[in-house]
Amino acid sequence: MKHVVMWSGGITSWAVARLVVERYGPENVTLLFADTLIEDEDLYVFNEKASAQLGVPITRVADGRDPWQVFEDKRWLGNTRIAQCSLELKLKVCRDWLEASTDPADTVLYVGIDWTETHRLPAIVKGWLPWKTLAPLAEPPYRDKQQILAEARSVGLDIPRLYKLGFAHNNCGGACVKGGQAQWARLLAVFPERYARAEAAEEKMRRLLGKDVSILRDRTGGTTRPLTLATLRTRIEQDRTDQLSFDYLDWGGCGCFTDTAEAA
Repeated sequence: MKHVVMWSGGITSWAVARLVVERYGPENVTLLFADTLIEDEDLYVFNEKASAQLGVPITRVADGRDPWQVFEDKRWLGNTRIAQCSLELKLKVCRDWLEASTDPADTVLYVGIDWTETHRLPAIVKGWLPWKTLAPLAEPPYRDKQQILAEARSVGLDIPRLYKLGFAHNNCGGACVKGGQAQWARLLAVFPERYARAEAAEEKMRRLLGKDVSILRDRTGGTTRPLTLATLRTRIEQDRTDQLSFDYLDWGGCGCFTDTAEAA
């Protein structure tokens, strides 16, 4: 039996891999990593260290494009609701590898869904058919992300720096289009050059499409309307000037291996 962990470079995929390796041995495990080409440099460092600790090499797959190139090709700006980058850069390349390298009858997939997200499991399981998909972190003993991070430290594994810098996920260099306003505010504070690149890419797509599109949405006043990264940056700069708080902003969430699995 082949055991394939859908490896994102995040701490939950490490926790899943650790459990699977302990149960079935490193020789029977594959860590399947889809590279979006905009990952934080430290993600690759974490991959190497985690791979060495687990005794399993990283199997890397890549489409060759980054999310911004996908948006231009699809003529659709990825956002918190629909992000074709998940489908093109994660799901399709992983499914292609699975189809070429595994037998669904002799392969089990593992995803980093935990006990707080069990409502997502039916769609995930259906989406990855004909492969069987399991989520070990959704089973007892239940642990939250902070406990898993502490486990990693306890075995001498340095956790990814995006977590240390206050990001909820270690994906896409902190610039995931499915992330909420709080993620982008944090990106502006910590990696302003990455924010500037995303802001420029969003503006390019607006010109290309000739439409008032944006990655984020503004729901203030009970009306939903586009919120560009340029506008959010201006608000944050004004907020700092007025010494107000941006704690109310939502973080959003990453679900690249799960949210659109069925579409792959």
